[in-house]
Amino acid sequence: MSGIRGWLFDLDGVLTPTAVVHMHAWGRLFRPFLEAHGAAPYSDADYFAYIDGKPRYDGVRSLLESRGIRVPEGEVTDDASLDTVHGLGNRKNDAFNETLAEEGVRPYPASIALLDAVHRAGALVAVVSSSKNAPSVLEAAGIADRFEVVVDGAVAAREGIPGKPAPDMFERAAELLGLPTEACAVVEDAESGVRAGATGEFGIVIGVDRGVGRDALVELGADVIVDELDELIPAVERAAATAGAAASDTRTDTTREERA
Repeated sequence: MSGIRGWLFDLDGVLTPTAVVHMHAWGRLFRPFLEAHGAAPYSDADYFAYIDGKPRYDGVRSLLESRGIRVPEGEVTDDASLDTVHGLGNRKNDAFNETLAEEGVRPYPASIALLDAVHRAGALVAVVSSSKNAPSVLEAAGIADRFEVVVDGAVAAREGIPGKPAPDMFERAAELLGLPTEACAVVEDAESGVRAGATGEFGIVIGVDRGVGRDALVELGADVIVDELDELIPAVERAAATAGAAASDTRTDTTREERA
């Protein structure tokens, strides 16, 4: 972790188990829809292959394309009852928000442990999420105040930033932190997010295996694979200790030069 001064975290499935909530919401949307259209049934594998990590409407388009189904594009303001790309996306969003309100969300303990270690090391942190629900999820999880920067789907739409698997959202987060991309770590669990990190010039791309599979994450470009984020704490602490020792040596050398 040497040289890493910023951490760019995906949210759903990395910091909070809301990827499961999203997965269930997509299932509530697509299982009856695909059945009504006589298409192959929806499965969790579809979530990982076509939806996970992408902006909501892109996920709708990707899944429908996989089944050869065409529907009108519609408008962002479409009612959730409409079978348009935007209507379907809004229907899924309603299902997600209903589940979040009913069940709440708690962050992964191991992820909070890493956040604590990163803060102790003096690094900056950002959330980079394709979801427009990121602020409400962060609030529900009680961790909204722990991040200097949040670049989510709403920010991307407002600023015209391409979504994952393009690296632009991560690059924007690094820019807002005031850091070069090579000084930042990308932490992702989704195929599209790992690909985004690998495409950009980031210091390290960390893949969290929440179901994609280690081999797939490596193939997509992850430099390090973990099951839980607290596995990274020893490396973070070693890097911080090394940096601290180097800074101390520099101060000592400067003092000697001044005395001379």
